[in-house]
Amino acid sequence: MDAFSAKEMAMKAQKKILSTMATKSSVQMFIDDTTSEILDELYRVSREYSGNKAEAQKVIKNLIKIAVKIGVLFRNNRFNTEEMVVAQEFKKKLHQGAMTAISFYEVDFTFDKAVMEELLTSCRDLLLKLVNTHLTPKSHGRINHVFNHYSDPELLTKLYEPGGPFRPHLTKICKGLNKLVEDGTI
Repeated sequence: MDAFSAKEMAMKAQKKILSTMATKSSVQMFIDDTTSEILDELYRVSREYSGNKAEAQKVIKNLIKIAVKIGVLFRNNRFNTEEMVVAQEFKKKLHQGAMTAISFYEVDFTFDKAVMEELLTSCRDLLLKLVNTHLTPKSHGRINHVFNHYSDPELLTKLYEPGGPFRPHLTKICKGLNKLVEDGTI
């Protein structure tokens, strides 16, 4: 007998459609306004740091695609018990990363690029473990692309430079992160 599943087919279609339509308007059901504002600031940081608009857009588009795909998987209860444990570990690590980012921002000259780089690398590894059997190698590459980009020690150093050119962006990013932490989103 055929192993056809309408639910499985619908989920694959959702992932495929959303991966091709990763624009601000099409993902609002998965990404709230605060997160959208943070993404806008991350885009500006990437664009100004790299000097490459296309690369900055690609990083953010990859980030959005991954977030949406994981949202689809979660909403369709695709993660087993072990994967839900990994998801909780990821959420804890993401929360720790947000709190650390905010703390480094609030207290000048406390920034430690090795700490931030390690937190981002841990988040990446947990995320890859979570989606290992659910997403394609291309999506795994997107995860690596995003995390490798934002864990770049030079980028992080410029971002946290007191009085540096990225300070206004960091201020908005940390305000957004603070709101997400307070709301319990991360």
